[in-house]
Amino acid sequence: MRADRLISILLLLQNHGRLTTRELAARLEVSERTIHRDMEALGSSGVPVYAERGSGGGWALSEGYRTDLTGMKPKEMQALLLAHSSSLLGDLGLGSVFEDAFQKMLAAFPERLRGEAERVRQRIHIDGAGWHQSVDRLPDLPTIQEAVWQERMLRFDYCREDSAVERIAEPLGLVAKSSIWYLVARVEGEMRTYRISRIRNAKVLEESFQRPESFDLAQYWERSTEQFKANLPRYPAQLRVQEAALPRLAQQRYLKLVHTIPAEQGWIEAAAEFNTLESACEILLGYGVLVKVLEPLELRDRVRAEATAIIAMYNG
Repeated sequence: MRADRLISILLLLQNHGRLTTRELAARLEVSERTIHRDMEALGSSGVPVYAERGSGGGWALSEGYRTDLTGMKPKEMQALLLAHSSSLLGDLGLGSVFEDAFQKMLAAFPERLRGEAERVRQRIHIDGAGWHQSVDRLPDLPTIQEAVWQERMLRFDYCREDSAVERIAEPLGLVAKSSIWYLVARVEGEMRTYRISRIRNAKVLEESFQRPESFDLAQYWERSTEQFKANLPRYPAQLRVQEAALPRLAQQRYLKLVHTIPAEQGWIEAAAEFNTLESACEILLGYGVLVKVLEPLELRDRVRAEATAIIAMYNG
């Protein structure tokens, strides 16, 4: 365990240049006293690590010192190999360079891991685009990406259903959910999320901005997603579902099964939450006789009316 921690300290100092005892202890989830003992062990073994006092100080490696020891474990290597998505890399203009990068990473692996790396690559592929290819057009993505990398202000038009508004934003990051790209930006001091396919006439401005030190893109997106889900409208309903249809119903995107109880043989009664009356009707019609609405009455009437209209259309 300690050997793994010493390797982690070396890699952290190589990648970050200088870290305080407190920062190292927090990252490695140990006490500051343990970090001091680890530093003594590294120094005793010949690693040129030293401490700088005062403001801006911390632990660092002597200039020019690097180690080829990665300490990469098989599962860590597998995670790196599986972390890419060919379609999303293509959106960013990086698809053609992935193969070169992979070969360089493979060459850096110890001999015993190279064969395993190729086995992983040939047996597992993750396509972040999903089964149905997105029809989003992303003509402004390269410009937006440039503004994010260079930390420069971005001006663009954002298209809504029947209008467009101009925005001048601090572009903080890009997020891909499946194959849909979003821009996370700060506008007039407030955080905003924009679907990139709705952005037009993007232009990188000369003015730069200071990125918030405490901002973490992944944490922001997680909080934003949870807030979005919490603010969705809720339309409760009681259903009777044929048992065989329950797994498919549970996977519906805009439906939440609150709880289920066995009913008569082959049927399940379920308390469900839809977003709206309209979406509930649309979803349930797709199940035909496999799902019956028990409550509310207005949903029963809506489903019955739509089914009657469908029959009349085909009979006509």
